[in-house]
Amino acid sequence: MATLPDLSSRELQAICMVAECGSFVAAALTLNISQPALTRTVQRVEKALGVELFHRSTRKVETTAAGQEFVSLANRVLSDLRISYENMREISDEQRGRSIVSAVMSVAYTQLPGIVARYRESRPRIELQIREGVHGTVLDDVRSGVADMGITYVDEVADEFSVVSLGREAFHVVVPRNHPLSAETGVTLEQLAPYAMVSLPREAQTRRLIDSYASIAGVPLRHAVTVSQFATVMQCVWAGVGIAIVPGGAVPAALSADLVARPLIKPALSQAIGVVFLKERGLTPSASGFLAQLRSDWVQVVPSARPRRGRRGGA
Repeated sequence: MATLPDLSSRELQAICMVAECGSFVAAALTLNISQPALTRTVQRVEKALGVELFHRSTRKVETTAAGQEFVSLANRVLSDLRISYENMREISDEQRGRSIVSAVMSVAYTQLPGIVARYRESRPRIELQIREGVHGTVLDDVRSGVADMGITYVDEVADEFSVVSLGREAFHVVVPRNHPLSAETGVTLEQLAPYAMVSLPREAQTRRLIDSYASIAGVPLRHAVTVSQFATVMQCVWAGVGIAIVPGGAVPAALSADLVARPLIKPALSQAIGVVFLKERGLTPSASGFLAQLRSDWVQVVPSARPRRGRRGGA
């Protein structure tokens, strides 16, 4: 890789001003420096570049072909620096900017929309991008720099991540209102064995945890239909395709679809959920503001043992 010349923004400004004025005297007056100082600056830049930028004569200063190309480049660099500086000033005040949040589907589908709405009420010029996926996808997004932070399960994450805990989510079984299990106050894994299940993909953290405990208990679960979105899980359960096991955060969505949610017992499974970001990277001001909103508004879901009454409807 070629070595780049060590040039300052002041030196770039000096070259651009000489080219614009066509005179060292006029450029020096505009920049409020002495003409000898300006001449030394131009000579230093030319030496660093190894090319002549200006043809000097007693009457005028002409920009060489190499000088014209360099002046165009210098003007672009200076323009980018000015824009970046103004943006950073505004970002530091949380007036504008962009934050990218990656979240597991149960969060993206339930609590996150309301939190985003409240955050944008006070910071309308900040652009938020929400990415949703499974646990591994969220960690990959944060690790690669695609996302500023991730909201996911944090019982076991690598040391490279900083973790801010939000609470724990217990697992619940979601069934249609007329299902035999709807009369139970709690449902065991053994009770699920006869029924078809609507499940998340194998790579989902919740699916892996459930399958692991079912294997230990010797209970063969019937994963009849696999879907990738919680909205689809709820629609399939409502349509009678099967029943589902979901994290506690997804229970309000199930109840709003006129489904019944019962806690999973024997075993009573739960997962810690929280925010992760890279220790070495930290958070931008806008991302820190969103984290503060998230911690303030996060609701620990503790659903009632009895279903609410209401009309049937889609998720």
